[in-house]
Amino acid sequence: MASERAEAAVTARRRIPTQARSRRKVEHILDTAARLVVERGVESLTTRDIALASGVPVASLYQYFADKEGVLLALAERDMAEMDAQVVTDLGSLRVLTLEGLVRTTMEAFVSVYHRRRAFVEIYLRGRSNAAVHQFGREHNARVAQMLRDFAIEQGLAQPTMPQASATLAVEIGDRVFQLAYEHDDDGDRELVEEGITLVTAYLERYATPEGIAGIAR
Repeated sequence: MASERAEAAVTARRRIPTQARSRRKVEHILDTAARLVVERGVESLTTRDIALASGVPVASLYQYFADKEGVLLALAERDMAEMDAQVVTDLGSLRVLTLEGLVRTTMEAFVSVYHRRRAFVEIYLRGRSNAAVHQFGREHNARVAQMLRDFAIEQGLAQPTMPQASATLAVEIGDRVFQLAYEHDDDGDRELVEEGITLVTAYLERYATPEGIAGIAR
């Protein structure tokens, strides 16, 4: 499963703490790393910088993270989990479901997390040259595509014959839109985001049911 491979990519690079004190230390390290990423970018960041700014010995940092990529992946995992939760919450609040609403709500949920998590923009949207982050992102996109396709079909918005490849491509297109929108703008280029929503919606509506176009009251 894509989600299992993505999780393995993170856990293989760090030890998951079980004690509350250790969990707080890891969260502190991650919060510090997130601040440094925003200040300095992904490429110049080092584990020594993170340890020094966190006020912990380098050896202590290595107890939880094998290397810098382990820290970056842990940050990406944390913020992606928040993003997934935001999508579920926002979709659950819709009173009328349409395929267009599904696309818009999902992409707007991503935008709201990008605004809250500046380091995620640097790591995930601008730091994709890092091989570990790139692979983790692809795994996450595959999982999101599967989830959204299943949801659209279960809710009667899309035909059961919608290919998984189409859902995957739609998510990858949306991902690329965000990369372009946030390439030089910390707040994101709103026009590009809107165009991306229109593009992905038009692509997926080929598989929409009549109810998926007109709307389904909840």
